[in-house]
Amino acid sequence: PPGFRFPFSARDAIYTPLHPVSFQREGRGPHWLRTIGVLKNGLSYGQAVADFNRVLSNLAKAYPNTDGGVTGSFIPLAQQVNTLDNGRGVAGPIGTLALACLALLGIACVNVAGLLLGRGIHRERELALRAAIGAGRARLMVQMVTESVVLGLAGLCGGILTSFFLLNIMNTFLVKSLARGADIRLNVSAVAAAFAISMLASALASVVPALRLSGTDPNRALRAVGTGFNRRQLRLRSVLVVAQISVSVVLLVISGLLLQNLHTMFSIDLGFDPAKILTTEIDLSPGRYAQSDPINAFYGPLFDKISQIPGVTGVGVIDNLPVQSWGSTEAIQIAGQPPDPPDRQKLPEVRFISRGYFDVMGIQLLAGRLLSPQLDSVAINPSGTVTINEAFRKEFLGSDSNPVGVHFGDPGAAAKTSIVGVVTNVRQDMLRPPLPEMDVLIDELPGKERLDMLGEMTLVVRSTGNLSGLIPELRGAFHSVDPTVPFQQPEAMTEIVSEQLIFERMESWLFGIFASIAMLLTVIGLYGLLRQEVELSTRQIGVRMALGSTRGRILTQVLRRAGILLIAGIGAGLVLTLAVKRILSSIVAIHPGQDVGLVLVLSASFAAIGILSAVFPARRAASVDPMQVLRGE
Repeated sequence: PPGFRFPFSARDAIYTPLHPVSFQREGRGPHWLRTIGVLKNGLSYGQAVADFNRVLSNLAKAYPNTDGGVTGSFIPLAQQVNTLDNGRGVAGPIGTLALACLALLGIACVNVAGLLLGRGIHRERELALRAAIGAGRARLMVQMVTESVVLGLAGLCGGILTSFFLLNIMNTFLVKSLARGADIRLNVSAVAAAFAISMLASALASVVPALRLSGTDPNRALRAVGTGFNRRQLRLRSVLVVAQISVSVVLLVISGLLLQNLHTMFSIDLGFDPAKILTTEIDLSPGRYAQSDPINAFYGPLFDKISQIPGVTGVGVIDNLPVQSWGSTEAIQIAGQPPDPPDRQKLPEVRFISRGYFDVMGIQLLAGRLLSPQLDSVAINPSGTVTINEAFRKEFLGSDSNPVGVHFGDPGAAAKTSIVGVVTNVRQDMLRPPLPEMDVLIDELPGKERLDMLGEMTLVVRSTGNLSGLIPELRGAFHSVDPTVPFQQPEAMTEIVSEQLIFERMESWLFGIFASIAMLLTVIGLYGLLRQEVELSTRQIGVRMALGSTRGRILTQVLRRAGILLIAGIGAGLVLTLAVKRILSSIVAIHPGQDVGLVLVLSASFAAIGILSAVFPARRAASVDPMQVLRGE
C-alpha cells in the first residue's frame, strides 16, 4: 500500500516459497506456505541456507514419503517484491525501457544536430562576417552552443509538462504492475536529473555543428555563399539521418513484436469465456460463523438469492480464481503406480469450488460426472472425491486413459480420494500452459475446517444482462443474507484477465510511444535534410532545368536520394536489432524465422512514410522556375 514501509531493511530480508508445511493432521501432502525472515546479525547468506536445509533434512528423515529430497534457498525480499505474479522480474524490462529512452534521446540529439548543421549553412555568411571582423572560433562556438542550450531549456520545460500528464495517465499501469508504482512521481531529484541530461544533450548535439561551422574559412564562405552543402557536410548529414533511421527501426520492431505478443496473449484459450462474468471477494467474520456451518448459514442462502436476480444464469464460488491467483499444491500418490521419488512428486494444483462454479465458467465435462452436494458430501464420501482437468490426466495417467474411479492420496496415507470426472483445462496463468489441477467440492470439507477454508472465497456470477446493473442487486442479496459481511466492489472477469497483462500492456504502450516519436523525429530529419538540400541547391536545379532537365527527372532524383537513405538506415536497423537481440530478450523474444513477415511489413511501412515525407521537398524542387532563378542571378 502507498506509504507502507517494511520494519526492516529489504537488503537484509530473505524470502522463500519452498517451506513444506501441512494443514491436515492426517497428511503432509499440501505444500503451500510462504515464509519470510530476517538474517541474524553476523550470519552470512551461505550459513543461513545451510541451516535452513539442515531443518529440511531433519524433516525428510521424519517424513521420508512427503519431505524427502526437499531443499530450499533464499530470495532477497527486494528481488521478490519486484517479481511479477507470473515469475517475470521487472529489472530487465525496466532496464531495456531505460535504454529505449536513451535511444530516443539520441535520435532527438542527432536530429537537432542535423537541423543545426543545415541551419548553420544558411548562416555561413553571417558567421563569416563575424569571423572577418575579429570573432574568434571559440566565441563562435560559444554562441552556437548557447543557442542550442536555450532550445534545450525550452524542450526541458515541455518535457517536464508532458511527463506530468503522462504519469497521471499511466497511474493505473504503475500502481498495478510495479511493487512501488504509487511512489513514482515527479520530484526534485527527477527534475534535476532531467535538467542535467537536457543541458548535456543540448551541448553535445550542438558541438559537431559548432566545430564544423566555426572553422569555416571566411574568404571561401563569402565567395561560395548560396552554393549549398559541400560534399563533406552532405556526407555528415546523410550519416546522421541513416543513424536516426536505424535506431528508429529497432524501436519500431520491438514495439511491433510487443503488440503482436500482447494480441496473442489476449487471444489465447483460457479454458473459459470471461464475457458476462462478474466476480467479487467474500470475507466472512470468523467469530460470527464459529458455531455454524458457513455453507448452510451463508453460501446456500446467498446462491438462492442471487439465482433469483433477473438475467443471472449461474452462481458459484472458488477459493483461488483462475488467471488471478495460483492454487495450493498437494503431493499425491496414485494407486497402482510405483512410489514417486521424493524429488519428482506429483504436485497438482488444488482448488475448492461450489456447486454451479463449472456452469458459470463454462467448463465442459469430458468424462464421468461433475461434483454434486448430493453425491459428494463428507457423510457420503469420507475419503473425498475430485474432478481433474485434462492436463492432470495427460501428465499423470496418460491421454488415452479412463481416470474415472482411479484413487490417490497423500504418500503413505491409508484413505484414498477417488476421481469422478474429467473437465476441460483452465489456465492458472496467462503466460503458461494449463497445469494439472484437481477440484474439490466445498461440501466435502470437514466441519471443523470449513470456516478456515471458506472464510475467504471469490464469488462468480454469470449474467445475460449488463454487469454494472447487476451490482446493486448483488449488494442487496449480500445485505439480506448477512448485513455484516462487507460488500467488495465487483470486477468483470474481462477486467481481471486484462489486469494480469498490465505490465505487458504498459511495455507495449511505452514502446509504442517511443517508436512513434522516433519515427516522427526521423521523418522530420529526413524531410529537413531534403528540404534544405533543395533550398540550398535552387540555383543548380534552375541551371539544370535551363539546360534541358525535366521536372520528372528532378522529382525522381530527390526521391531516389530519400530511398537510398531509407534503405541504408532500415538495413542498418535490422542488423542492429539482431545484434542486440540478447539485450532485448528481457522485453521480447526475437525469432528471425518466425517474425520475418511482421518485420518486413514494419520496414515497408517505415519506408513508405519516409518516401511520403520526401514527396513535398521533391515537388518543391520540381516546381523551380529556371527563368526566375537565372533572372535572380
